[in-house]
Amino acid sequence: MDAPSVETLAAVFKAYDVRGTVPDQIDDDLARAVGAAFVTVAEAAGTGVVVGHDMRPSSPDLAGAFAEGAASAGADVTLIGLASTDELYFASGRLGRPGAMFTASHNPARYNGIKLCRAHAVPLGTDTGLGDVKDLVAAGGPPAAERSGSVTQRDVLDDYAEHLLTLAPVTGRRLRVVVDAGNGMAGHTAPAVLGRLDLDLVPLYFELDGSFPNHEANPIDPANLVDLQAAVREHGADVGLAFDGDADRCFVVDERGEAVNPSVLTALIASRELARVPGSSIIHNLITSRAVPELVTRLGGTPVRTRVGHSYIKARMAETDAVFGGEHSGHFYFRDFWRADSGMLAALHLLGALAGTDRPLSALLAEFDRYVSSGEINSTVPDQAQAVAAVERAYAGRDGVRLDHLDGLTVAHDEWWFNVRASNTEPLLRLNAEAGDRATLDRLRDDVLAIIRSGS
Repeated sequence: MDAPSVETLAAVFKAYDVRGTVPDQIDDDLARAVGAAFVTVAEAAGTGVVVGHDMRPSSPDLAGAFAEGAASAGADVTLIGLASTDELYFASGRLGRPGAMFTASHNPARYNGIKLCRAHAVPLGTDTGLGDVKDLVAAGGPPAAERSGSVTQRDVLDDYAEHLLTLAPVTGRRLRVVVDAGNGMAGHTAPAVLGRLDLDLVPLYFELDGSFPNHEANPIDPANLVDLQAAVREHGADVGLAFDGDADRCFVVDERGEAVNPSVLTALIASRELARVPGSSIIHNLITSRAVPELVTRLGGTPVRTRVGHSYIKARMAETDAVFGGEHSGHFYFRDFWRADSGMLAALHLLGALAGTDRPLSALLAEFDRYVSSGEINSTVPDQAQAVAAVERAYAGRDGVRLDHLDGLTVAHDEWWFNVRASNTEPLLRLNAEAGDRATLDRLRDDVLAIIRSGS
């Protein structure tokens, strides 16, 4: 088998995963080659690997080809079949084996990809092994092992559901919950997990369909929450939950049909985890609401600020033994879940808090929703560095202003803050801003965007 071209490898190997279009960029041959190389890099010949896949039409065959490649390199392969990404992380953690998840998350139907992790769900990124996998594939792969590994199947869905419910039990009043699976893997995991609870479940788009016939499985886009918001109002539900395609992210709609800022959910879960493990560290990335570190400090915990991106969060969790971490993008990380992210576990924490009170969700979350935020605003600019430098010149030296460069440029004041970060893949600058009131936020947003888009 010929090695994939240098151009193809450069296109599909990203910072945190392998991802591209099927079959022109990602096909069975590539999956087979990655499987063999991954066994070598992850030192899995002695322990075996676990492989799961989502509902995309190409996923089962790609997962099977990967398994063939891994077995040829001497690893025993456990196929768990249809799975969410956090279910794959569960299998990696419970079995103590490196894992591979075939999914392109929220990307359109023509895409697919591979998320890889070491044993116990330790992330594998460009600087922590993924680059080595790429290089080994480019070199033609490892030599065939003296002994080929076996390929077996194992269903872990029930064990996954039971484990999550031990981490976040839900007791109290009976809730009516609308869940929008977006035709993604939450249609597989939500019945298994939430079906064990005493609640009234209203399903939306639970049919597994990798063509995404109803809307994109990308709930960070407000357009993809419209159906959920309408269903919550129609059914008089207590809460609405939306998951992305591989169900590792969770977004929330309150009883009024209003979208909940992920920072607010981060603060709620942080308060629960600090009540359970007092004095713990809590991770938040630098574009999470200021309300999160303020809350953590008030509750006696230690807030730890990180760059945006799951590899940074997981690394800091390991360094600080943080009990929990949250991102604005709907990813939530749990120390007791092998420091991996789980949208379903975040949802259980929310349901547990809500079932334990008579208050509606909007009232429960009000104490955590203290600021007004812009959301992420993208601007196309030909020279990102020049635009960031212009913003820095405009704000440096102003009274009460503090600057740092942990990730892009963050400019902070007692009454507001904003961050400007360059995209790694497109000529875009991403602006996130927050203030104590709408008028201040609007002025700040307009001032910064004017500098970014002026080209000076």
